[in-house]
Amino acid sequence: MTFSIHGLPVARGIAIGRAVIMGGRVDVAHYFVEPTQVQAEIARVRDGRDAVIEEIHRLQQTIAGMGPKEAPHELTALLDVHLMLLQDQDLIDGVKHWITDRLYNAEWALTTQLEVLSRQFDEMEDEYLRERKADLEQVAERILRYMKGVAAPVAPRRPAGQARQQDLLLDGTVDVPLVLIAHDLSPADMLQFKQSVFAGFVTDVGGKTSHTAIVARSMDIPAVVGARSASQLVRQDDWVIIDGDAGVMIVDPSPIILAEYGFKQRQAELERGRLARLKHTPAVTLDGQRVELLANIEQPEDAHGALAAGAVGVGLFRSEFMFMGRQGRLPGEEEQYQAYRRAVEGMQGLPVTIRTIDVGADKPLDESRRDAAHLNPALGLRAIRWSLADPAMFLTQLRAILRAAAHGKVNMLIPMLAHASEIRHTLSLIDFARAELDNRGLAYGPVSLGAMIEIPAAALTLKIFLKYFDFLSIGTNDLIQYTLAIDRADESVAHLYDPCHPAVLRLVAETIAECQAQGKPVSVCGEMAGDVTLTRLLLGLGLRSFSMHPAQILAVKQEVLRADTGRLKAWAAQVLEAEDPGKLLG
Repeated sequence: MTFSIHGLPVARGIAIGRAVIMGGRVDVAHYFVEPTQVQAEIARVRDGRDAVIEEIHRLQQTIAGMGPKEAPHELTALLDVHLMLLQDQDLIDGVKHWITDRLYNAEWALTTQLEVLSRQFDEMEDEYLRERKADLEQVAERILRYMKGVAAPVAPRRPAGQARQQDLLLDGTVDVPLVLIAHDLSPADMLQFKQSVFAGFVTDVGGKTSHTAIVARSMDIPAVVGARSASQLVRQDDWVIIDGDAGVMIVDPSPIILAEYGFKQRQAELERGRLARLKHTPAVTLDGQRVELLANIEQPEDAHGALAAGAVGVGLFRSEFMFMGRQGRLPGEEEQYQAYRRAVEGMQGLPVTIRTIDVGADKPLDESRRDAAHLNPALGLRAIRWSLADPAMFLTQLRAILRAAAHGKVNMLIPMLAHASEIRHTLSLIDFARAELDNRGLAYGPVSLGAMIEIPAAALTLKIFLKYFDFLSIGTNDLIQYTLAIDRADESVAHLYDPCHPAVLRLVAETIAECQAQGKPVSVCGEMAGDVTLTRLLLGLGLRSFSMHPAQILAVKQEVLRADTGRLKAWAAQVLEAEDPGKLLG
């Protein structure tokens, strides 16, 4: 009987095939041990943890010899996060406590401490950190498997010379594609998955910013996460369809549905091929307006993907990803300099815009910051406020960015500014960083300075910003959140998060217009930039610089090539005056 399971769409595309169910969680026995057994139980957990650490080290050695296609950098980062969690003192001390003080057996102690830490993750305000709970669960699952002697599931491998899965037919004349259904996927699973025959996957847990989702997008494989009990409801070898666009899995589809999605799959492949031909086509509208399509990246290695997608530069390098998950051991100046330099050199002369660190109360870097009480972290000590509160850390980053600018075109972008005093303080620290480099005799290059417009107060005082900065970048994700007083991570109000709200569009339009009037460059680097349903509107409002995930560039370029900005200008003005602008965007 046909039925559907809904989850979160995290990687676009259609996958059709037979289900392979990855084994679920390890059953855990609960019993008390004798005091004389305490040390032996602690040793069992320690041995299991050490075995997992050794396994991850082996995986790191394996992927070290692979190229970015076989082992995307997201997988490397994922392994680093799991190593960090395995060495987390709260996990280690907690397990020892349950064994020593409560006399729990080793497995029970580990799962109990997992529950304690999971509750702490659930209470975190930041969505990215909240979803790291899944990584913690994967780590504990791996330890339990070693303790119980249960082997990890192994993905079937593609034989040498076998056709790519999307080329296989469904008529039984050749092997059918396989799709993976799992409760969750660990780093080791993902590495096996990369080398396997799977055409797509679905997991019970995970969110749009979970590591599983990030890796899926980097591999460009259809995927749905957060599908709850999918691994329990689907049977081995069931026919399933994964719709990565809608976030739906269809189980045991009828012939009519199967044919419909087969057609959609072929159409998507044809569309992807057509878009690929646009890579080297200049992004120029029908009326001759040149549009700049830039990439958002998180790691230096992302520069390769940006170039492959046809980006003409990096509009947003989120530097905070280098700082997170390090247990307070922040990257030093040399490490940051080398990372920024790799990104700059990787773009082969194209500009790179590096945003200074955007962390704080809602993105704690260590346990001491996590424990601090913040009633409303989104309005607390974050981004530039956090940087100005720790000038030594900030100066370290500023020096690293300035030094990287000696190797190519670098723009420096400052997040979450709202006050003139913050602007002046920031600029004085940049000057001080230059003076420090002069005193040390270190080379550095010129940088263009920009500010993020992501707070309504900034959008309403643009003339102050344009007095001090060379360019502006509109961070629509936070601008929408702060304008509408909506917490994007709160499911109860997430439906009110609306990029087409008249207030949001007016702030965006006025920012673009003021920059044009003063001859200053302006870009949009939030999710609105990569949303093809908004491309024509942004062009009509006068935007000529978009920065987005590399995978979105070609689709947006297609919209640009089809647009006539002269005609769109009047239509965009009508949209701004509408009570419900979203209805006019069709």
